[in-house]
Amino acid sequence: MTFKFNKPFFASSLIMLSTEVCIAAFLTKGFIRHTFGDFLVVILMYCCIRSFIKAKPLYIAITVLAFAFLIEFLQLLNILDFLNLRANELAVIILGSSFHISDLIAYTLGIITIYLIDTKINVIWKP
Repeated sequence: MTFKFNKPFFASSLIMLSTEVCIAAFLTKGFIRHTFGDFLVVILMYCCIRSFIKAKPLYIAITVLAFAFLIEFLQLLNILDFLNLRANELAVIILGSSFHISDLIAYTLGIITIYLIDTKINVIWKP
């Protein structure tokens, strides 16, 4: 693992972040807000890490997925209530407010998608 700036992943991070902000700001319910947003958030995290860290894509994918699962299981344990942050809107957005199995599925599919894209692009574009 080394630190190295990667412009394409940084640009992808900015696009994903903009998309997530739009989803959070303009959609209050439905598939895109509750499921597709979860699918995209792991892609955003993966791209952010790949923007600055050069490591095997599989290691990054597993780390991001483990982190996403950890946050989701903390929701099952009512972490917002434990930390007395239920009224904090930013904490609710970042940590989420309720556990759903469908979120775990969305995280897994998102990581599989970005991992396959990353590894296929590197095979095609390898210098």
